[in-house]
Amino acid sequence: MKKLTGSFRYTQWDPWLIISQIISIQCILYLSLGILLVIFGALIGDTRTLDHIFEYHEIQVRDVGGRIVIIAFVINSLIGSLALRYIVERTKQCMDFSCTWHIIHLVICWFYNGSFPTTFSWWTLNVACATIMCVCAEFLCLRTELAAIPLSLGPKTDL
Repeated sequence: MKKLTGSFRYTQWDPWLIISQIISIQCILYLSLGILLVIFGALIGDTRTLDHIFEYHEIQVRDVGGRIVIIAFVINSLIGSLALRYIVERTKQCMDFSCTWHIIHLVICWFYNGSFPTTFSWWTLNVACATIMCVCAEFLCLRTELAAIPLSLGPKTDL
């Protein structure tokens, strides 16, 4: 049962849709982050492991490997904004899904490391990436939502 809420779309509470969107976003972002790290690792002649995704001590600016991880996370947040635009498609939900991905990432990192992330660089990078993903996704979704609706210019047949 759908009800009209005064907006241009029908809305309905659909937990399966939300769960599938969350899973899709998680899979896409971890896949793209892994691919980015493999590509960047190949460029500098270094191998990448899961530690580069989940180990919060890997995020630092002292060496090239740490900077590669930071660059991969920032580029991945831009990929995430595109994923939100095509999977979520709602400006109002971009912040929710962006924060959800980063909270789930926090929990995974917590369990992977066996301790809560306490490094300043990890928190700074993740807050910056969540912000980049949210703002860019909202911009992309807003452009789509505000696009002009084409009107038929042909002759009227139903008078």
